[in-house]
Amino acid sequence: MQMIELQHDELDFRSREAFKNLRTNIEFSGEDVKVICLTSCTPNEGKSNISFELAKSYAQLGKRVLLLDADLRKSVMRQRHKRGKVRWGMSNYLVGKADFEDVLCATDIENLYMVFSGPVPPNPSELLNNKRFHLMIEDARRDYDMVIIDTPPLGSVIDTAVVSKCCDGAVIVISSGVISYRFVRKVKEQLETANCRILGCVLNKVSMGGKGYYGKYYGKYYGKYYGKYYGKYYGNYGNYGE
Repeated sequence: MQMIELQHDELDFRSREAFKNLRTNIEFSGEDVKVICLTSCTPNEGKSNISFELAKSYAQLGKRVLLLDADLRKSVMRQRHKRGKVRWGMSNYLVGKADFEDVLCATDIENLYMVFSGPVPPNPSELLNNKRFHLMIEDARRDYDMVIIDTPPLGSVIDTAVVSKCCDGAVIVISSGVISYRFVRKVKEQLETANCRILGCVLNKVSMGGKGYYGKYYGKYYGKYYGKYYGKYYGNYGNYGE
């Protein structure tokens, strides 16, 4: 097992509460929901950051969590690696060059384990659809309380539909004011075609300081009851809905 240290910042109060609410809503989706994937319509909507923070939220609850980076084409999760040598990744395991214990990383966050994507392969969809990936998910179900899979944008490549066959549900991350309703509906239909249960969506990058509905309502709510809280990057996390 590889040992690594991650780059992670403390969230502001509003962001922590948002992830707690997201975690709770997933838990209320049913006790059979143990393996979930997160996807988006296009790149840069924040799904990798949300996958990481959600996994961290479960780990802080005392759950044994496995975070899988299944974005084999253009991983963002590898930027989380701060210290420690990551020699093997998921693509090494999927082609049979490494065992699962070789690619597994124990992190400096208690209860959180990760598998990074590894070298970029020429055939990501085929690898994610092979027997070794299915076996990895089945073993993870037995050994972990929660398995969260960060997948590529489904509006760009089909990899997520392949991965979703092994999942109990999927969450769609939507960037506020950027993605059209029709595009989201298309992604939703692709997941439904793969017979994947859609747990809901996360509305991300909502401006909380403007005069729009979200900024006015939530700014007033949190300002009244909890005082003012400011974040940096994570302060852009908005509310979500099913």
